[in-house]
Amino acid sequence: MANPTTTRRDGEATRQRLLRAALDLYTTIGFRATTTPAIAARAGVAEGTIYRHFSGKEHLLNEVYRDAQRWGTGVVREPEEERPLGPAERLRQIGRRLLEAASRDPPLTRMLLRSREEQHLNEGSREASREFRGALRQVVASGESEGQIRSGPPELWTDVWLALVAFGSERIGSKEWGAESPEIGMTLDAAWDAIAARP
Repeated sequence: MANPTTTRRDGEATRQRLLRAALDLYTTIGFRATTTPAIAARAGVAEGTIYRHFSGKEHLLNEVYRDAQRWGTGVVREPEEERPLGPAERLRQIGRRLLEAASRDPPLTRMLLRSREEQHLNEGSREASREFRGALRQVVASGESEGQIRSGPPELWTDVWLALVAFGSERIGSKEWGAESPEIGMTLDAAWDAIAARP
């Protein structure tokens, strides 16, 4: 008779392999081009194994998307360094953490910063995205209230800032830029300059 603890552990390990395979494929060839046989092959399991854990590839997409959004929310809410930071320093710290992650795990940051598969996202995934963007928007709104960020809708400035960080993330993830490339700092400067209040 199989040990229930071992069976659960093996089941969770298989589930994690499927999630990782789906994340890697969705962020390289896209949701539409990804098939369940390809996910299974990448995870090293039979295709039927997917359906023991997930209802299909859309379910897998929502799981990996939510995980990425929750991770991003954690990055934004991560405690500041030793002292409270102003909005410019705080956004730079968040941007640097996201870009460092892009060099370690490009698929994770790609999934965090993408919205192309929005029609396939369920309400839980949309809520996780709103939470990530909302946490970042709070940083932007505090900068606006302090007069450091342009007046206007914080949603707009959040999206502008994220677009530039996503640009840098993609360059790092595709190995165009190394972890110490000067373009990283320039990209973070450009992201701030795009939303900073004008004198």
